[in-house]
Amino acid sequence: MIDSSRRTVLTTGAAAAATAATPQVFAQAPQTSAPQGAPAGAKTGYYEKGNVRIRYTEIGTGFPLLATPGGGLNSRIAVWANAVINIPEEFKNDFRVITMDQRNATGGESTGPVPVDDPWGAFADDQLGLMDHLGIRQFFFFGNCIGGPFAMKLMERATQRVVAALLSQPVGHRPEQPDYMFNSGRDVWAKEFRERRRDVPMETIEKYLHSLYRVRPDFVYSVSRDFAKSCQTPMLVLPDDVTAHPLQVSIDIASLAPNAEITVFPWKDPPELKARTINRARTFLKRHLPA
Repeated sequence: MIDSSRRTVLTTGAAAAATAATPQVFAQAPQTSAPQGAPAGAKTGYYEKGNVRIRYTEIGTGFPLLATPGGGLNSRIAVWANAVINIPEEFKNDFRVITMDQRNATGGESTGPVPVDDPWGAFADDQLGLMDHLGIRQFFFFGNCIGGPFAMKLMERATQRVVAALLSQPVGHRPEQPDYMFNSGRDVWAKEFRERRRDVPMETIEKYLHSLYRVRPDFVYSVSRDFAKSCQTPMLVLPDDVTAHPLQVSIDIASLAPNAEITVFPWKDPPELKARTINRARTFLKRHLPA
């Protein structure tokens, strides 16, 4: 029985979070120190389900906020140290902030198969599985960079669980450079990944990248524009305008989703404006706390 084989890593409760059963899920003992990029005092643990293993950290108390850092397919906890907004550090006094290495990110400690059929769904399964493992039913979500597509897929998969979302500098399709994300995945992530996983042929990796970035070569890749039009989840978009983060994609998200807001752009400079933008994001989440 699962009660005899599962050891709980972290026992901190969360307001408004209901315990969820997670069959065939096992936990390992926490590390003694937080990984690079995590705030001092953060607790570290591992969630396992089948052949997927996810490293995560958490810090703070209050309503849960699942935050995914940028870095594309190398989205991992260490990225927070140099992020535009270090969410675990900035929001640790307001929320129970949970973050994670994404599956197979270089430099992280999360591993699993390379899912060629539904890779965006697999990321969502990892994220939702971690929330189940922690006994969290409803939560806020922050996604930077590739976290924009993560956010949209989570809201599609788990409409009643994601209470509100922050999409910062979301990744999206750029028509004038349609294969930019595919090429980046092949030339950067895949090269590093194959050094660790010689068992995965390049053919599988190319199918994986195709499913991520070519099956739906539009918008945010993970969901359709029609879904965005129907999505009632409150969201705040913090735009960017670099090759991987087209400004038009941020504008489209904010225009299509009926309960979306968007910040000014640019917002990262001067420091006073950045501070106000971060505070707006904090206030936005607090405004949507469940009663």
